[in-house]
Amino acid sequence: MYYFIEPMREEDIPAVQEIERQSFSSPWSANTYRRELRSPETSRYIVARASPTPLTEPPALLQHQRRGLLATLLPGLFSQRQELSPYPIIGYGGVWLMVDEGHITTIAVDPKERGKGVGELLLNALIDQAYDLGASILTLEVRISNTTAQNLYLKYGFQPAGTRPRYYTDNNEDALIMWTENIHSPAFKVRLKELRAHLAARLQAQASLSRMRE
Repeated sequence: MYYFIEPMREEDIPAVQEIERQSFSSPWSANTYRRELRSPETSRYIVARASPTPLTEPPALLQHQRRGLLATLLPGLFSQRQELSPYPIIGYGGVWLMVDEGHITTIAVDPKERGKGVGELLLNALIDQAYDLGASILTLEVRISNTTAQNLYLKYGFQPAGTRPRYYTDNNEDALIMWTENIHSPAFKVRLKELRAHLAARLQAQASLSRMRE
């Protein structure tokens, strides 16, 4: 299976909400997503799609985004389709810009596609969106109990910086606040380049194994 990233569009909202219902207890309304999608100067939302074969179209870019390393490592990873996509959405994510802070608002993956690098792919695409928006640092909240997500964020340089007590209304669980260093620093960029090379190799190996099994 091959995974690629597209900007979220309004017609994607029902599929996104279905994944959200399987992932979170307090899903957003369709109107909330529409409002976010209509403010691309401060908010960017993306979807991950799955294809049984590599994309045949030339690699394109996310909205207003320069070509990133992942697109170079995996040609066809990014798509800017104008027509309705025939490929199913298997994950999504979003980032807000607040002054110079990129706030990752959400990342979710279809339960059937978890553990395959899709969440990491989405995180990388959101980092690229943060660069494009002009952010200097990234922040997010994650459930105290969600150690899997925390480990991914730690791998990408996010560090714990406090908690928000009773942040999640479904069970009053605390949120762990995590921040990166300046994402334009040489250290962050070196880490990002190395991690993206590993992710690209992993996704390519998975796709090759999938072809061998067919």
